[in-house]
Amino acid sequence: MTDVKALARAEAFARRAVAFAAGQGQAAEILADFLADQKGKVLSGYMPMRTEIDPLPAMAAHQGPVGVPVIIAKATPLRFREWSPGAKLVEGAFKAMIPEEGIWVEPQVLIVPMLAFDARGYGFYDRTLEGLRAKGPVLAVGFAFAAQEVAEVPIDVFDQRLDAVVTEKGVTVFA
Repeated sequence: MTDVKALARAEAFARRAVAFAAGQGQAAEILADFLADQKGKVLSGYMPMRTEIDPLPAMAAHQGPVGVPVIIAKATPLRFREWSPGAKLVEGAFKAMIPEEGIWVEPQVLIVPMLAFDARGYGFYDRTLEGLRAKGPVLAVGFAFAAQEVAEVPIDVFDQRLDAVVTEKGVTVFA
């Protein structure tokens, strides 16, 4: 499975790079509209890296606490530090930008950065979502370019199904 996932990831990175070059259109506005009914809940977004689609406008529009993932150690669940627009950021593990300070938050809603996703609602994500869902309901919203959709994402025991995917072309909710 590791080789299958590695090949799928490499192909997904290439597909995402092409989509990134074309621009994200109204994706952040679509995402903010989709999340509007999550007011007051703890939202986790992410600081976009390389060719990831940018969720920052939707995160800034959220009416409630917002966090971003912090990598504590390789192959461990992420933790989430409170973020707000203008927060001082520092480089964390794997060059991910994280708030220099802030309280730890437990998200109820996650904006999940995607490499690829499929019509079943799977994307490349790991034990973090599994651990959060073990504690209670968590809405997981993949955020990607429409071109990142593939026929089937290879999954393993850690992968969790998304509740929805938002792209520049709209929203898909998985029942």
